[in-house]
Amino acid sequence: MTKSCKSSWPELVGYSGESAAAIIERQNTNVDAIVVPEGSVVTADIRCTRVWVWVNKAGKVYKTPVIG
Repeated sequence: MTKSCKSSWPELVGYSGESAAAIIERQNTNVDAIVVPEGSVVTADIRCTRVWVWVNKAGKVYKTPVIG
């Protein structure tokens, strides 16, 4: 049986971006979690090895991090 990897982290909304990124990378070793400040422009390509961790001005995650 293949182990299922986590692909979204709704429970991390409200966490600090750095803490959330560390948790994501620990729970799914196949992805890189990248902290992105609100309002930043990012590439629109889809990658199954990347998770954008969107943070507000206070550095807190404001949107569910998902693979893509």
